[in-house]
Amino acid sequence: MIPVEKVQPPNIQNSPVFVLAGPTAIGKTELALTLAEEFNGEIIGMDSMQIYKHLDIGTAKPTKDERARVPHHLVDYVDPAEEYSAARFIKDCAKAVEQIRSRGRIPMMVGGTGLYMKTFFEGVCELPKIDQQIRQQLLEEIDRKGTSVLYAELLECDPVSADRIHTNDTSRLVRALEIFRGTGIPWSSFIDQHRLAKEKAKSEGTMPLKICLKRDRNELYERINQRVDIMIDQGLLQEVENLLAMGYEPGLNSMQSLGYRHMINFIQKNWSWQQTKELLARDTRRYAKRQLTWFTRDQEMVWYRPDQQNEIFTKVTRYLESTS
Repeated sequence: MIPVEKVQPPNIQNSPVFVLAGPTAIGKTELALTLAEEFNGEIIGMDSMQIYKHLDIGTAKPTKDERARVPHHLVDYVDPAEEYSAARFIKDCAKAVEQIRSRGRIPMMVGGTGLYMKTFFEGVCELPKIDQQIRQQLLEEIDRKGTSVLYAELLECDPVSADRIHTNDTSRLVRALEIFRGTGIPWSSFIDQHRLAKEKAKSEGTMPLKICLKRDRNELYERINQRVDIMIDQGLLQEVENLLAMGYEPGLNSMQSLGYRHMINFIQKNWSWQQTKELLARDTRRYAKRQLTWFTRDQEMVWYRPDQQNEIFTKVTRYLESTS
């Protein structure tokens, strides 16, 4: 049996932690700094791209002056060639939370990567890498025997998963069987363990305060268009050229992020300069829409406009008083 690393949600215990989330260009940075200064906080970056060193302009990373105002964690944290996962974020963020608390200060998670927020508070159970030969064998068996034979096997080894997977859902059928064949553990067991761990963490700990910023959609899109122009004026193209000159391959996850892949396409002469700018603005607007969709699904989120600073301060004050 292959060992499986279970990454549990951290125990929040009775200490406060709050989140300031929102889509790109919404206005999180200045508000986060003001909140941290007002409430004795330190900022933990909740951004899947600001975590990379050297990616500054295209990620709208807080400047050195801004980071001098308030301590930041998980910003400029890993090399662009490194793979970084939500499971790793749980561990790194939990460590940062404990360090901040040890100084008697308040941890503030700030950013737009909803997956990081979700996995930090709910945990994730990492499945081991399954041997590709197992998947290939399953696909060949489907071709020879059809899905009904493999579905019968799933009914035997993991009836709970079989109950929620249609006989003809080839993708999920293969996934469930490759997990069992590769680990000896039913897929449903992993899901159940994750659910129990999440419930245990919530019952034992203080619930976080989750604040998300909102703006009129047209206003947000105009801010995104302006941000793209500012990034280009600040030298985004030169930043990407420098990264390539440093030896970072175009195919890296970090180099395929918003802005960086666009400049690479221009450098490789796939797009004209005008196309590059238009596509960067369009794709950033689409990304912001996806972020809003993700945060809207979170029923614990409390929504404010950036100009509702007084209301936000009151909400944070009451939250901190309730956890003291």
